[in-house]
Amino acid sequence: MCHVIVTCRSMLWTLLSIVVAFAELIAFMGPDWLVSPPSGPISTNGSYRLSSRPHRPTLGLYARCRKVPYHHRDIQCGPYAAHFGEIASGFWQATVIFLAVAILILSVVALFAVFSMCFQSIMRKSIFNVCGLLQGIAGLFLIMGLMLYPAGWGCVKVKQYCGEDSSPYRVGDCSLGWAFYAAIGGTVLTFFCAMFSAQAEKATSSDKVQDEIEEGRSLVCVL
Repeated sequence: MCHVIVTCRSMLWTLLSIVVAFAELIAFMGPDWLVSPPSGPISTNGSYRLSSRPHRPTLGLYARCRKVPYHHRDIQCGPYAAHFGEIASGFWQATVIFLAVAILILSVVALFAVFSMCFQSIMRKSIFNVCGLLQGIAGLFLIMGLMLYPAGWGCVKVKQYCGEDSSPYRVGDCSLGWAFYAAIGGTVLTFFCAMFSAQAEKATSSDKVQDEIEEGRSLVCVL
């Protein structure tokens, strides 16, 4: 018989697991890893004027946002790399691989977390312990990717955005964007979820839950 078990700790772990997966995915796809200085004067009918809201071009792992003169949308965002080999730096290519693997693992864990309300074991192993281990592995992949990312700041593409002073682990005239900080925050939260999975496992196997099951209830909610 399938028992739906919901506790505060297991529900919190499930929600955090989903949030982590989405946060890392959004950061991975975002073009705002590096934010360059504001654009200079823009031309209008042969004369130059300063924009009241100067645009700051952004550069991501494989995407970018920049001002396009005389374009109907003014600011255009999209991938600058048509295929994997065109990513700006070999270090960034490695970062993409590490982050993609981590996001895949986190997405699988998020799916398992949803089903953990009905199935608490996988091949006689606690689903929470298995998912916690996977989250720890994903966190290691995220750390490796984020450590390699600044090593690519000396590539030609970054120099175009951040100036000739940019070099590995030196961002030059640019500043770090929200996507980079979101990736770091997601990494920290990933390790928190990995540790918190043990608490979720304890909550679903507590005496209160077992008493509810013995009473024949298929839906068990324990605070």
